[in-house]
Amino acid sequence: MCRNIRTLFNFDPPATNEEIHAASLQFVKKITGYNKPSKINEEAFNRAINEIAIVTSNLLNTLETSAEPRNREAEAERARIRSVKRFGTK
Repeated sequence: MCRNIRTLFNFDPPATNEEIHAASLQFVKKITGYNKPSKINEEAFNRAINEIAIVTSNLLNTLETSAEPRNREAEAERARIRSVKRFGTK
């Protein structure tokens, strides 16, 4: 999985459209191997991003869980701690 795609489900507040779009962009970049598509592929590239964002949004709105929603700040702090342990202080 692409490292830049983050978990979007079960957060309070819920994932924003911008977060969903960013994850969709990273997914399309990963599977196509393009950082930026050529002019001839740009329309298909952008259409795929938009379609994946729609499907992702529908999925997130449909999923159910009994788990408590996660806190974004707490998750970010845990990620920072893991990063320091893995790579040292920055």
